[in-house]
Amino acid sequence: MNVVILAAGMGKRMQSALPKVLHPLAGKPLLQHVIDTARSLQPSKLCVIYGHGGAAVPEMVGKLAEATGTRIDTALQQPQLGTGHAVMQAVPQLDDSVPTLVLYGDVPLTTVDTLRRLVEVAGSDKLAILTVEQANPFGLGRIVRENGQIRRIVEEKDASAEERAIREINSGILVIPTKRLKGWLESLSNNNAQGEYYLTDIVAKAVAEGVPVVSSQPSAEWEVAGVNSKVQLAELERRHQLNIANTLLEKGVTLMDPARIDVRGELVCGRDVVIDVGCVFEGRVELADGVTVGPNCVLVNAKVGAGANIKPFCHIEDAVVGDKSQIGPYARLRPGTQLGEDVHVGNFVEIKNSTVAAHSKANHLAYVGDATVGSRVNIGAGTITCNYDGANKFRTVIEDDAFIGSDSQLVAPVTVGAGATLGAGTTLTKDAPAGKLTISRPKQITIEGWKRPVKVKK
Repeated sequence: MNVVILAAGMGKRMQSALPKVLHPLAGKPLLQHVIDTARSLQPSKLCVIYGHGGAAVPEMVGKLAEATGTRIDTALQQPQLGTGHAVMQAVPQLDDSVPTLVLYGDVPLTTVDTLRRLVEVAGSDKLAILTVEQANPFGLGRIVRENGQIRRIVEEKDASAEERAIREINSGILVIPTKRLKGWLESLSNNNAQGEYYLTDIVAKAVAEGVPVVSSQPSAEWEVAGVNSKVQLAELERRHQLNIANTLLEKGVTLMDPARIDVRGELVCGRDVVIDVGCVFEGRVELADGVTVGPNCVLVNAKVGAGANIKPFCHIEDAVVGDKSQIGPYARLRPGTQLGEDVHVGNFVEIKNSTVAAHSKANHLAYVGDATVGSRVNIGAGTITCNYDGANKFRTVIEDDAFIGSDSQLVAPVTVGAGATLGAGTTLTKDAPAGKLTISRPKQITIEGWKRPVKVKK
């Protein structure tokens, strides 16, 4: 199968310098949603027609093709003279021996199952149209039937009053015999109200030549909804997120409010997972059995082990959280963080590029960066690993059963031995021996006769 994706429109109503098809929905461009769906059909040829936006659209397509190992051709439509003219730009790249599926870069939610049904209905020799009935079809092309058979498609501006009363509309998504498509495109005329070459005019040509014109319908009306404004983009975003939420609910995930979750990638959940309101999941996030995620958390490319509790307002990115761990509230796990089982990371603790072994804890107000922390370690409030000298980064090692007193600074590279204790307020610049108390602070003294300064009256 050939797949042609029309993505040349400017999108004036978006009120943005960004090409319409590059606006994000669920964290990725509208066009990428369409390409991903098309790729699921395993087409022999895939071509994106671009126009407005200069190099931005082909650049995005090129990066996606490289990332997925898929060949995606592009063709420039300049000037933009209608949908028929757009498909003409792909003609040199189409294989005559297979049908051509036409999709739209601003219609992101059409499902693979719907497209497969359309392709099946079309077979190898029919023209198939994805149609849907709408209560208010204003502005859309109407499906004109005679005795139940599709005869033509008429656009709103060219329709009579009787034709405008028709509720069955053309989604624009078509499957067409390619050899015939090429001939029909050559004979298109722009003698219409908009002075454009309508791809829909090929329907009447198919009827005239005795080519069967058939239709299929999507599972839901939102599958053919396009984006022409930020309002419509927001509506589809909510629709898409609700679809994701419903899928999660059906798999047994507890969502405290299905209307308040954002999945901008892939969220994989085990059994008895509970997700509170306002959470955002980006990239691939895995939540194992029994995980609880509190309100307003952001998880990016994260893996959370069974029974872990992520408390409110945590940010976890490119990190692994061990089973039964307690994180937050207000904790930040940065890239490279790997926590073992039953690790406690409390409020206003930041960990970066560090491993923390089982049963260790940093319960509040600490920074652990570029560190290897053993098991059963206690990191007191206000502790930081000083891992950066302004030019290079160095590593701190804290061995099993160490106790780090509050307000300590560990100046890397440095090692705290197993079972060692650092007294509160210690600035450690040399290794602390195992099993011993290390302390670095001046002797406490009291100044007799000292008086606090008094503000001088003016």
